[in-house]
Amino acid sequence: MKNSRTVLLSIAALCFLMLGVAMYLQHAMHMAPCPLCVIQRYLFLAIGIACLAGAAAKRPKIGAGIGILAALGGLGVGAKHLYVLAHPGFSCGIDPVETALNKIFTAELMPFMFESYGACENAGEPFFGLSIPQWAFIWFAIFAIGLLWTLLRRQK
Repeated sequence: MKNSRTVLLSIAALCFLMLGVAMYLQHAMHMAPCPLCVIQRYLFLAIGIACLAGAAAKRPKIGAGIGILAALGGLGVGAKHLYVLAHPGFSCGIDPVETALNKIFTAELMPFMFESYGACENAGEPFFGLSIPQWAFIWFAIFAIGLLWTLLRRQK
């Protein structure tokens, strides 16, 4: 149980670090978040909260189960974002998804984090050789694997 709790707390910390990086890129580097970026932020937040709840409640499998669902959702959204980058004519741009996202109470309460006003194909310059959506996809995969390990691991 101790190893599972450590994994959950580590994943939660990394998820909150991802959100911090997103804030830095948005506010210091002036990279406007697109609808897919904002959805990925919600999913990183969901993974982090699920992992914290699982670790705090001493029920790591429940936290890992909820977290893995969010990580798989992140992989799906990340795959769509990578598709948009690979096919520049296909954009999420200003669409009903952006309008709906900006009407959610969290976007109205914390627009600095959850308001979408960028275009999906503008993922910025490569960061250590990969685009931001590629990095997000990799981190969602790492979290999914870690959470799957926690979920399938036998208790002693």
